[in-house]
Amino acid sequence: MKVRTRSSAIIGTICLIASLALTTASADERAAPRPAAAVKLTQVATAQNPIAGTAGPGGTVWIAERAGTVRVLGTQGLGAPVLDISDETTTDGERGLLGIAFDKRFEHFYISFTDLEGTSTIDEFAVRYGKIQPNTRRTVLTQTQPYSNHNGGDIKFGPDGYLYIAFGDGGSGGDPHDYGQNLDTLLGKMLRIDPRGGTPYAIPPGNPFVNDPNARDEIWAYGLRNPWRFSFDAGTGALLIADVGQSAWEEIDWAPASSKGGENYGWSEMEGNHPFRGGTEPANHVPPIYEYDRNGLGCSVTGGFVYRGNAIPGLKGQYVFSDYCDGTVRALQLQNGKVTGVSDLGVNGGEVISFVQGGKGELYVLGIGGKVSRIDPA
Repeated sequence: MKVRTRSSAIIGTICLIASLALTTASADERAAPRPAAAVKLTQVATAQNPIAGTAGPGGTVWIAERAGTVRVLGTQGLGAPVLDISDETTTDGERGLLGIAFDKRFEHFYISFTDLEGTSTIDEFAVRYGKIQPNTRRTVLTQTQPYSNHNGGDIKFGPDGYLYIAFGDGGSGGDPHDYGQNLDTLLGKMLRIDPRGGTPYAIPPGNPFVNDPNARDEIWAYGLRNPWRFSFDAGTGALLIADVGQSAWEEIDWAPASSKGGENYGWSEMEGNHPFRGGTEPANHVPPIYEYDRNGLGCSVTGGFVYRGNAIPGLKGQYVFSDYCDGTVRALQLQNGKVTGVSDLGVNGGEVISFVQGGKGELYVLGIGGKVSRIDPA
């Protein structure tokens, strides 16, 4: 996500997402889209700059607010903060509390934030009886950020039980240090670590660069600009990454559950399917499954999830996403990693900063202005 700063703090957060304009994968898809599922947005809570969320223990949904608080969604909206690190972070630029995740057994809770110096930090807490244990807190991983934008910051556990961490290219514009293609830095990468396997973490033995002395062992995939939001398909295990573009193209990348990692998504030689500023397409470039330009429909892609809930049968198996600057909720029809159609779902979530997948597969839309909405059948 790339956080822009319309109103300093919020847009700072938001620029994080950075560009969406609907140019589908092919002209044929634009000409004959499949009818959209009938949906509506039901506002279920109001938050202070909600920015991320995750399914929690006991069927709960946990919501992170950018300034540093985490609250649990209940029938009456959001409860009192269950965690508050607001004195440890800042909302300057694109900084703040950027991601939260539970491990598969809800025994540990992880937060991704930038500290007061701007360093990306992943911390862990033990969870007992559904409650965070503050005295168990420990830092798992840190990464210095050279600029205040393109922090990435999303975190999720994959089907393999490992923790995946998305980091942007370090910021500024145009990847001035070429971090995206440099395997000696964690910036511009998707990481995969085992947070409980060592001190402070272990490297999964199957990571693609563990035997490469010129590459960081934590790297799972590279060539990313600002992978603000990514997710795993709960049905197939596939990985989908929404990578915010520089100035022309937004992209969505896909890798099958069978992937061994090592994908090069091209940045900063490529922006989507297009050479960036005279760049040369890498021989191992993995092109996006979907891209769109900025001709009026957005500026910063906000990745979501493949819908696997039961409330909206017509949406099943489709990847739901939006754009921070446009707010329209859209869906990609997918077949074996190929886009077969694109739908406008006919609802708008405002400045959509993130999506949340509940424990039963239903999806929530977070608008940075405060709305927490559930996608329901119309």
